[in-house]
Amino acid sequence: MRFLHTGDWHVGKTMRGRSRADEHRAVLAEIADIAADRQVDAVLVAGDLFDTAAPGPESEEIVYETLLRLAQERPVVVIAGNHDNPNRFNAVKPLLELGNVVALPRVAQPEEGGVIDLDVGSGERAHIVLLPFVSQRGIVRAEELMVQDPDQHSQKYADRLAKILDRLCGEADVNAVNLVLAHAMVHGGTMGGGERSAHTVFQYSIPTSAFPSDYHYVALGHLHRAQELAGGCPIHYSGSPLQLDFGETEDAKSVNIVEATPGQPASVEQVTLSAGRRLRRVVGSLATLAELADTVGEDFLLVEVQESPRPGLSDDVRELLANAVEVRVPLAETKSETGGTKRGRAPQELFHDYLENSGAPNEQVEALFDELLEDADAA
Repeated sequence: MRFLHTGDWHVGKTMRGRSRADEHRAVLAEIADIAADRQVDAVLVAGDLFDTAAPGPESEEIVYETLLRLAQERPVVVIAGNHDNPNRFNAVKPLLELGNVVALPRVAQPEEGGVIDLDVGSGERAHIVLLPFVSQRGIVRAEELMVQDPDQHSQKYADRLAKILDRLCGEADVNAVNLVLAHAMVHGGTMGGGERSAHTVFQYSIPTSAFPSDYHYVALGHLHRAQELAGGCPIHYSGSPLQLDFGETEDAKSVNIVEATPGQPASVEQVTLSAGRRLRRVVGSLATLAELADTVGEDFLLVEVQESPRPGLSDDVRELLANAVEVRVPLAETKSETGGTKRGRAPQELFHDYLENSGAPNEQVEALFDELLEDADAA
């Protein structure tokens, strides 16, 4: 039996205001082609299909068309992540099920959709436990935050999720391939850089021991870096299909192909994805950046320009590198004041001293500051 594990699509994600819709179309089409080429029996999508809880029509079109394309030849199982809106998922759930897509927006009892059995032909069956994202706010109450220590909060969260998993998993079915599909922060996971920090703090995570050792595979979503965690069975994050943040510039993007047979260990293969733009960091003076202009192609760039700060410097960089989505100008360490007082001094004087101490004196910037003060006084 063969499965494709993906997740963390984050459709609707922009790069400093620039749309990535075409990239998402391309990489999700690539994933659908891999599913067809490898003749997978089912596709597991581990949450965060959207980047926001209120996706636009274009994002919804991309996601739902992809799910239905994947489901043309095999069942697709999808759960909600922390970026997804469970109410919206619940609204389209009946329509998705008509298209051979099983969706679970919230944690449910085993008999109410928390556990499913898929018949994939040839008498083979997959037994799949579903764990959509569970926020710490649903477990640790406000009054407990006020009276308990942080380690008590984290332990309560971990204990509760372990109990939920224990209830859902039960004993492995010896006649089926047993899988867990979950969107969660798990101990030992390494962040890629673009995850929502409030939902990846390590004190709100669960240990790998919460997953049963007699299961074939745990398909995780939430972290954007593809990785395997040490545990009693294979536990994998598939990672995001695109580089979503400049913390992911070194990450190779992929999906997992999982082969499993009842009573036998599973094998896992990472299949590298090629669609989508790369994210790069480049450093140098304007002269150095000019030399790089012909080598960066369509990559999105974070540029650290090694020039003295001045008005228009960012514009000069973008003239050289059209895909520079962020320009950083390192300032000199501010010198500490060695005397004098700020009391009674004009804002213009204080701003002038700030620029001097920062190593970035500039008459044009001071003139703009004066105009700002005049506009503020007039208002």
